[in-house]
Amino acid sequence: MTADPVHQVLHPANWKTAKGYANGIVAEGRTVYLGGQIGWTGYQIFEAHDLAGQTRQTLQNIVDIVAEAGGRPEHIVKMTWYVTSKTEYLANLREIGEAYRSVMGKHYPAMAMVQVVALMEDAAKVEIEATAVLPK
Repeated sequence: MTADPVHQVLHPANWKTAKGYANGIVAEGRTVYLGGQIGWTGYQIFEAHDLAGQTRQTLQNIVDIVAEAGGRPEHIVKMTWYVTSKTEYLANLREIGEAYRSVMGKHYPAMAMVQVVALMEDAAKVEIEATAVLPK
């Protein structure tokens, strides 16, 4: 276990360091469940057509919704990512990492990623579900 300013990050001492995600988080407070967000604006317009740009917008959408509940990025405890191309994701790791940090900072919740055949919006390349826990 390691310390986190808001929640308790779980990481067994004898495990290799997790990079870009947490293996587990202990949190207590008000839970906020977010539906899957995609890389369009609040007006449902895709301004970015590349994976990194859509990832940035998707994460911004998540942060904006959490803010509606009074939360901040560090209150996000879990994310499930759905991408339409593992190959495109791996080819753009640096740009996606930069997009991630520009919105989320260095906060890494528990995460899973799944490649899917398609998303409901044809232009979408990524969809992310999230859960946040706001301190009491």
